[in-house]
Amino acid sequence: MQHATGLRPSNQILISDTEHNRLTGLARALLDRAPETAEELLSEMDRAVITEAAAMPNDVVRMGSTVTVRGESGDTQRIVLVYPGEADIAENRISVLTPMGTALIGAAIGQAVRWSSRDGRELSVTIEAVDTPASGPQRP
Repeated sequence: MQHATGLRPSNQILISDTEHNRLTGLARALLDRAPETAEELLSEMDRAVITEAAAMPNDVVRMGSTVTVRGESGDTQRIVLVYPGEADIAENRISVLTPMGTALIGAAIGQAVRWSSRDGRELSVTIEAVDTPASGPQRP
């Protein structure tokens, strides 16, 4: 297990310990039904640097983050990275189990992430902004 220290290389991903545990469990549970998807997420979790949730930098994509990405064409899009049961493409709520979602988790502002679409095309976006989800219950 790697732990966070100082500056991150451009291809490094950073995951909180709690999200790492939950996402690893989710991927393992999917191994029988969706082996390619599960193996891709497990691969990302294996290469992740793990840190305490309280120490996660605000510029890193985590579950529940609203992420502004710029595509190769220059168009920007705002998406929310969510667990599968919360996904809704009409509301730009992208599951972590999609190729794009798996590529985004743990990446930081300024990083370009790449993935293969379901039809085999290579796609990429650059992370422009990350709005971190509020931690803990919201109070009025």
